[in-house]
Amino acid sequence: MDGIGNGNGGGAGSERASGAGSGGRSGGGDRLAPVLRPVRAGNGFEEALEQILQVLRLGLVPDGGRLPAERELADRLRISRVTLREVLKVLQDQGLVESRRGRYGGTFVRARPEPNRGDGDELRRRVAAVDVEDTLRFREVLEVGAAGLCAAHGLDAGQARRLQAALDATRDAPLTDYRRLDTMLHLTLAELAGSPSLAAQYAAVRATVNDLLDCIPLLVKNLEHSQAQHSALVEAVLDRDADGAREVMREHCEGTAALLRGFLV
Repeated sequence: MDGIGNGNGGGAGSERASGAGSGGRSGGGDRLAPVLRPVRAGNGFEEALEQILQVLRLGLVPDGGRLPAERELADRLRISRVTLREVLKVLQDQGLVESRRGRYGGTFVRARPEPNRGDGDELRRRVAAVDVEDTLRFREVLEVGAAGLCAAHGLDAGQARRLQAALDATRDAPLTDYRRLDTMLHLTLAELAGSPSLAAQYAAVRATVNDLLDCIPLLVKNLEHSQAQHSALVEAVLDRDADGAREVMREHCEGTAALLRGFLV
């Protein structure tokens, strides 16, 4: 499992307020950019629902955090506010968000229940719905490529600070907030590679990987190992060591894949 701290979920952690009223912009980047993009006219409702669900699955807005304002969401998705409200109603009916009125109102993300790993039937259903091997291989291709690109092209001072801050945030992450912050680190690296298409594809595959990770137990030894790998990865990227960055990321992805195959395949 991915990890350099010690947690798994999307608890209300240190970044709870970062998404509120900001469209997910934090530390010089827009964390929602890889996910929220204009939808096609024919499937506006369905594609908008898919994208906002991806935001929730990735933990890009933490539990208790506020989604961007309706006007901003509608503008970014290029849909009417009527359609957006229909999307938000579905999410509210499913217990994923809640609407609050008043000066500090808006649409807020509700805490997801902890996955019931003891429910074997549910686990089998979730795994059966995913091509695990395809997901893991595609994830490795994207992550190794992103790491190599970031190191080869180099990061400017602001980008380097973003990447270092994402790494630092995972170090003291509680178990309840670790998976979300770990996701942020990987997504930050994908964004810094300079290809919006790569970042969007990574966001999609990472959401699926997170669903799979929810099905296996947390292993402290793995988290400690991943901590060391993440630190080495960031060091290689900042040193512009493209070969080293690719190798560390490949090893890191292979470790995650080994655990998922062992538990799920």
